[in-house]
Amino acid sequence: MVHVQGSAHRGGAGSGWPENCLATFEATLRHGWALLEIDLRTSKDGVIVLMHDATLDRTTNGSGPVKDRTLAELRQLRLKDRQGNLTDHRIPTLDEVMTWARGKTILMLDKKEVPVKEVVAIIARHRAESYAMMLAYTLAEVLECHALNPDIMMEAMLGTRARYDEFAAAGGPWGNIIAFVGHTATPDAELCRLIRAKGARCMAGTSRNLDLEFLQGRVATLEPLQAGYRAVLERGVDVIETDIPRELSPWLHAGPPPAGSAKARFFKLGPP
Repeated sequence: MVHVQGSAHRGGAGSGWPENCLATFEATLRHGWALLEIDLRTSKDGVIVLMHDATLDRTTNGSGPVKDRTLAELRQLRLKDRQGNLTDHRIPTLDEVMTWARGKTILMLDKKEVPVKEVVAIIARHRAESYAMMLAYTLAEVLECHALNPDIMMEAMLGTRARYDEFAAAGGPWGNIIAFVGHTATPDAELCRLIRAKGARCMAGTSRNLDLEFLQGRVATLEPLQAGYRAVLERGVDVIETDIPRELSPWLHAGPPPAGSAKARFFKLGPP
């Protein structure tokens, strides 16, 4: 067993399981422990809901911008699965997911257009610093979040040496981040080494490369791809963000997070 954590991209969509859906999250976790990366949008009446796209067309039986529909209107829509099949599942609110997630998993909040201060406020309101992280796209967002609440962990975009240098020069909070080093099957091993030397950990995405070999039917099982996933880990990656968490989980990680993590105070599962 490889002692690495998986991050379920958009919660782990699949056949019968829509992305950003509570039932999907439950199905993902039944197959093994994983972070759940979820996407935030705001309804017309100011409620934060889970939705990746700015529009409803691809993932629901609705159409048009999410921001033009009230929560009540969004509740009437049904979600589609990865293949575009309509399901009986509905759009959840972030408050619902935050309440559900306590003691079950860690949420990675991809805020999209939601302001940093709003994400920080909702994490604080739920007292969720131990199980909810914010995805920060820029150094400015990292610093803003850290200034507002220094107990919040973040995913920071550090996929290039230039971004690493910028973060280091600004005195970025290495103890509060996991560094996303890119969507590539060959992450920069030296960059990962530098980040880990600062006390942070590294995440890489396989959703745009290795996962596609399986999802697009070029391989029937993950067996031919295991060497590729292992190569990602050997370059210094600690967490793999994947579109196939249920299929990958038995190989990556089938239990709770490894003991002895330097981030234990942030990654504590269970009641606060």
